[in-house]
Amino acid sequence: MGGQSKEKGGSLRLELTRLERGWILYDVGNSAFILLVSTIIPIYFNQLASQAGLSKVRYLAYWGYGVSVSTVLVALIGPVLGTMADRKDRKKPLFAACLTVGAIGCGAMAFPASWQGFLGVFILAKVGYNASLIFYDAMLTDITTPERFDQISSQGYAWGYIGSCIPFVLSLVLVLLRGPLQLSMKTAMMLAFFLNSAWWALLSIPLLKGYRQEHYVEVTAHPVRASFKRLAGTLRDIRGQKKIFLYLLSFFFFIDGVYTIIEMATAYGSALGLEQSQLLLALLLTQVVAFPCAMLFAKVSKRYATERLLKIAILAYVGISVFAIGLDAQWKFWVLAVLVGMFQGAIQALSRSYFAKIIPSDRAGEYFGIYDICGKGASFLGTTLVGLVAQLTGRANAGVAMLTVLFVVGYVLFGKAAGMEG
Repeated sequence: MGGQSKEKGGSLRLELTRLERGWILYDVGNSAFILLVSTIIPIYFNQLASQAGLSKVRYLAYWGYGVSVSTVLVALIGPVLGTMADRKDRKKPLFAACLTVGAIGCGAMAFPASWQGFLGVFILAKVGYNASLIFYDAMLTDITTPERFDQISSQGYAWGYIGSCIPFVLSLVLVLLRGPLQLSMKTAMMLAFFLNSAWWALLSIPLLKGYRQEHYVEVTAHPVRASFKRLAGTLRDIRGQKKIFLYLLSFFFFIDGVYTIIEMATAYGSALGLEQSQLLLALLLTQVVAFPCAMLFAKVSKRYATERLLKIAILAYVGISVFAIGLDAQWKFWVLAVLVGMFQGAIQALSRSYFAKIIPSDRAGEYFGIYDICGKGASFLGTTLVGLVAQLTGRANAGVAMLTVLFVVGYVLFGKAAGMEG
C-alpha cells in the first residue's frame, strides 16, 4: 500500500500515496481550528469575559474549566465510538459525523454575544474535533504499512503545522488590522470563524473520498451491545498486556502536559499581562519552527528507535515546563514558542505511531478510543490544575509547576514500558 522511500543525494525521500496525502491533508484542515483555539480564541473569550466584569484570574480559570469539560465528554464517549468504528464500513461515517459537528461548531462560535454562550458553543466544537481524531488516528493502520507509521504520522503533524498557518495568518490580519479595515472585533472574529470552518471542511474531502476501511471486526447480531462487551473485554485485557498498559499510563501523564501547554499558552500569557499581538506572532513562530523539526524527526525515525526519540522529546518538555514557571517577560514567551515548536510535533507523532505498532490492527478504533482517554481526554487534569491553582493562589503561573511533575512521571513510566517485550 505504501509508497517507497528512496535514497537520492544521500537523503531519504518519502513518496506518498494518494490515500496517505488525503490523510495528511485532514491534519492540515483540523489544525487550523486547534491553532485558532490556542491563539486567537482565548483572547476573544478574554474580551467577552472582561466586558462581563470577570477578573483575569477568573477568566483563566473558566477557560481552563471549559477546555476540561470538552475533553471529559470525549473521554466518556470516545472508547464506545472507537469500538463501534471497528465494525466493517463504520469508521468513515462516524468520522464524517464528528468532523461535521466540529466544523459547524467552529463557524457557530461567531454568533454568541455572552462569554457563557460562547464557551458552550466552543465546548461543542471541541468535542467534535477531539472525537474526529479518534477515528483519524485509527485510520493510520488502514492507510499505510507498519514500517511507515512513524514517517506518515510525523508528516501529518508537520504539514498540519505549516498548512494551518494559511488561514491563521488571514485570521490574524482580520483581527490585528480590524481598525484600518473598519471592522469591529466581533465582525473580524466572525469572518475568522467562518474561514477556518470552511478550511477544515474542504480539506477533509480527499480523505473522505479515498478512505476504505481495511481492518475491521465482523458485524454481530446486536452490534451496540457487542461493542460495549468488546470494550469491557479490552479494558480487562489491557491490564494483562503490561506493555500497552504501562505505555498508556505514561502517555496519560506526558501528553497531558503537552496538550495543557497547547490549550493554555495564550490564556496564560494574557493573564500575565503580555502584549496580545506579540503572543499571537510568537505562537505563529511555533508553527513555523514545528514544520522542519517534525520533518526532521520523520527522517531520523528511519535510523533510530521510536522509543529513543520519544524519550528525548519527553525530557525536552521537562525543561520547557521548568522554563515556563519563570515566564515573566515577552522575550521569554518567544523563547518558549521556539522550544515548544522544536518538540511538539515529534512527541505527538511518535506517541501515535508507537501505539499503532503495539496494538492489533483490526481493533485500532477500539484501542485508539482508549488512547484518546489517556491523551486528549485526559488533558482535563492539566488544564484543571492550572485553572484551579491559579484561582486558589491568585497567581497565574503557580499551576505551571505541576506540569513538570506530569512530564517526569510520564518519562519514568515510558522507560518501563519501552523496556518490556510486546
